Amino acid sequence: MTPLIPREALYGNPERADVQISPDGSHLSWLAPVDGVLNVWVAPVGDVESARPVTTDTRRGIRSHDWAYTNRHILFPQDSGGDEDFHLFSVDIDSGAQIDLTPFPGVSAGLSARSREHPRHILADVNNRVPELHDVLKIDITNGESEVLIENPGFVQLIARDDLTVPLAMAMREDGGSTIFRNGPDGFTPLLAIEMADTLTTAPVGYTEDEGFYLLDSRGRDKAALFQVSLEDGTGDVIFASDVADVSSALVHPTTKVVEAVAVNHLRNEWTAIDDATAADLATLAEVDPGELVVLSRTDADDRWVVAFVSDSGPVTYYLYHRGTGRADYLFANRSDLDRYRLVPMHPVLIRTRDGLDMVAYLTLPHDEDPAATGRPDRPLPMVLDVHGGPWARDEWGFNPEHQLLADRGYAVMSVNYRGSTGFGKEFLNAGNGEWAGKMHHDLIDAVEWAVGEGVADRERVAIYGGSYGGYATLVGLTMTPDVFACGVDIVGPSNILTLLDSIPAYWQPMIQMFKDRVGDFTTESGREFLTARSPLTYADRITRPLLIGQGANDPRVKQAESEQIVAAMAEHGIPVTYVLFPDEGHGFAEPANRLSFFAVTEAFLAQHLGGRAEPYGEVFARSSITVPAGGSQIPGLAEELGSDS
Repeated sequence: MTPLIPREALYGNPERADVQISPDGSHLSWLAPVDGVLNVWVAPVGDVESARPVTTDTRRGIRSHDWAYTNRHILFPQDSGGDEDFHLFSVDIDSGAQIDLTPFPGVSAGLSARSREHPRHILADVNNRVPELHDVLKIDITNGESEVLIENPGFVQLIARDDLTVPLAMAMREDGGSTIFRNGPDGFTPLLAIEMADTLTTAPVGYTEDEGFYLLDSRGRDKAALFQVSLEDGTGDVIFASDVADVSSALVHPTTKVVEAVAVNHLRNEWTAIDDATAADLATLAEVDPGELVVLSRTDADDRWVVAFVSDSGPVTYYLYHRGTGRADYLFANRSDLDRYRLVPMHPVLIRTRDGLDMVAYLTLPHDEDPAATGRPDRPLPMVLDVHGGPWARDEWGFNPEHQLLADRGYAVMSVNYRGSTGFGKEFLNAGNGEWAGKMHHDLIDAVEWAVGEGVADRERVAIYGGSYGGYATLVGLTMTPDVFACGVDIVGPSNILTLLDSIPAYWQPMIQMFKDRVGDFTTESGREFLTARSPLTYADRITRPLLIGQGANDPRVKQAESEQIVAAMAEHGIPVTYVLFPDEGHGFAEPANRLSFFAVTEAFLAQHLGGRAEPYGEVFARSSITVPAGGSQIPGLAEELGSDS
């Protein structure tokens, strides 16, 4: 049989990621490991071999970064153990001096704006005054000195501009809608009203060079279009609209702020140029690499772009594109080791729900079962239904390590954009309102039925798997449709919607009406009864199929109690479950050693119940903080490896 692709190749640290070019074009930067931990590296443009790390994280790893307009400082966020109390840091690439720019206990901070005119200063949103609200602070990145620019009077968001002003803000209303406010001579005054049906598909997405802003707007239409809108009176003109899907992103000139191209992502991401010059760039880049284009970073002169190409069956490749000559210099790949292995394509498919909606889904099959890459196997296979989180998010085409690993182990893998997923218009999104464990779950069952009917899946060997809402969907699957799935894997999934909403982070409070409208009103008696009926914990005694639960102890969104209460309920009814807990993780598993160890357990669990292959544990647990408070003996060899009898 074909040798297994090692977990490390798919789930270990990338060799390089998040590649950026400094505004003046003198340096490239990216994330890469130092002693197994992701840090920021910097190299002169044209000499990537001389790259050196400029940060010194030794534990959790840095996951994103930005250049300041000084061209010698890099900005990055970091939390502690997955608690999502992100602080914002700056590091001087010459001296190595690193400063915590938001050194307040228990805060969640984020970068709001950088300034070309005032390169030493940034704006950051920080909730150090009131936990529920983020104020805007002006901070000197060279010494950490800060001042409050705006105290937030109750907005969900204060929207900063790169001249270090805050022209717009957004607030939610009690009727479920929202209002965009303009910051003028009389303070913040209402500018645009958004009804509840449009709140997740209408929002400002950037500013023009003059007195205007860009707005994704679904009001009066189904699919969100891109508009240019006046700050003065809220009137505007459409730049681009699609009948197929929402506008997903745009290319904007770094200094003139003119929109040059727009993307729409239905089955695949597709770019449309707005001007002839950008059309020529996109045509040139289409000849460089067959993958989907992502423009990551541009110089202020706009003479050089850092671009990436995303493939479904290979590593991300990075290039430095010279606009003047049309030359694209290959830089590197994010995981060059993947070239050694046989990866498989991801097939977009459309699935019709029982009530007539079209769902975009993605199917990946083992090579040996579909050697011609037709998207249909030679025989029905054990299948893993991989449910995305959010739920207000989406799956999309591209390289997916879960799909590749599971297909390599012998499974068909399907990801489904069930109703409530974003990007497909407000009608599809709003069809999920009040449908947790209702029609949203029916969509998942319909996807299973499609796979069985198409000869993709063996009905008796289908697993449900997912994180966050996907973990909740797993618990729903095993409690409310207990005969459909052979087993389930729940990663940081809520088990009781009431306790989930009662314990949300303080800074989510301004958005609480959204949860009432889209999930259920946990403040009324009838609402609480409804949410109790939609909570898997209510039906824990119905579980008859094997369940694996993974949880981070520091998760601020889906707290540890969400996993432990269903584990306890199952124990009370004498139902076995395997519960994996990481004391240094939050909402998902960020540290590579922990990520690898959980997928080692998952592989063994799925092999036991679906019959696929699994890579031996080896030394995977040596550097991980993994604990197994319950059910270690339920998975072959796990208790012995960890020295536990649980």
